[in-house]
Amino acid sequence: MPLTGIGDIVRDAPAGVGAFNVIQLEHAEAIVAGAEAAGAPVVLQISENCVRYHGALAPIAAASLAVARAASVPVAVHLDHATDPALVEEAVELGIGSVMFDASALPDEENAALTAEVAARCHGRGVWVEAELGEIGGKDGVHAPGVRTRPHEAVEYVARTGVDALAVAVGSSHAMTTRDAVLDLALIAELHAALPVPLVLHGSSGVPDDTLREAVRHGMKKINIATHLNKAFTRAIRDHLAADEKVVDPRKYVKAGRTAVAGEVARLLGVLRG
Repeated sequence: MPLTGIGDIVRDAPAGVGAFNVIQLEHAEAIVAGAEAAGAPVVLQISENCVRYHGALAPIAAASLAVARAASVPVAVHLDHATDPALVEEAVELGIGSVMFDASALPDEENAALTAEVAARCHGRGVWVEAELGEIGGKDGVHAPGVRTRPHEAVEYVARTGVDALAVAVGSSHAMTTRDAVLDLALIAELHAALPVPLVLHGSSGVPDDTLREAVRHGMKKINIATHLNKAFTRAIRDHLAADEKVVDPRKYVKAGRTAVAGEVARLLGVLRG
């Protein structure tokens, strides 16, 4: 199937769109296998941290794009949490059709100005842009549990930057290994009513299934999940190695991780459908 733009997936999806982070080739394969099993579109996300892990964007981008093009369901490839405009430019050159530019660590005025510049350049190339309105803080920044996006500030930010989607702070937090985050569903509904662009939930690994369903029903459109899949991947490999202490072929135990991720992606896509 031809590579699909994330804008088309988000526009056409009747409910929530699953966006899952790629760490290595096996993750991309597993995410697409899960989407095919669910019969649902999906987004493969490559983060700036993933690029740092591989030492370059091009190899993991090429692998993800190849997996996406071979899929039997619509698949988009997306650059996630890029803080460097040069990395955004490289992603566009490589054929990645959407980016999340993250200037949330900057003061709001600088964030809006720089994001508007990046969005204008990307739109000139037909590339879809996601951003977030944040505040200076710790690792989680805008997505620390106590932070909330103010609707009037979000409306102004979208108008100033021209972005195509906005990540909002409604109670989730990055890198959670427990699924007990409490979302502000009333705020999600208020933001959905106020903003002309799709809402994006970051830190969704910490959100229980029932709350994910409610978040989608209240207006959340793109749901980012990473840590939860990494837990499934790692747990399956640990179990395989514990059951067979003599195994040395990484294809055997990494395959177990890939299979686990595919199953969890299929299940989560079902959750996001409501």
